[in-house]
Amino acid sequence: MTETAVTVTLTVQFLARYAELVGTDSTEVTLRAPATVGHVLGLLRGRFPGARQLPDRPLCALNLAQVDLGTEISAGDVLALLPPVAGG
Repeated sequence: MTETAVTVTLTVQFLARYAELVGTDSTEVTLRAPATVGHVLGLLRGRFPGARQLPDRPLCALNLAQVDLGTEISAGDVLALLPPVAGG
């Protein structure tokens, strides 16, 4: 009997400067489960040369809630990468 690899597919949104770095405002990624936000970032850095310029620990929101790199992802999630903002 062979095991079937379970995968998760999610949407990644790049906001503001991060969209400029990677050349798109969103992409869909599929990873082997279980996977974390950190795994998604690793995949993105391999797929988009500009993503190598992202900070080691960018601000991330998963389904509109701020998360860290160790947060597990699920199929259908939306991960947004948010650049730092300054205001006055």
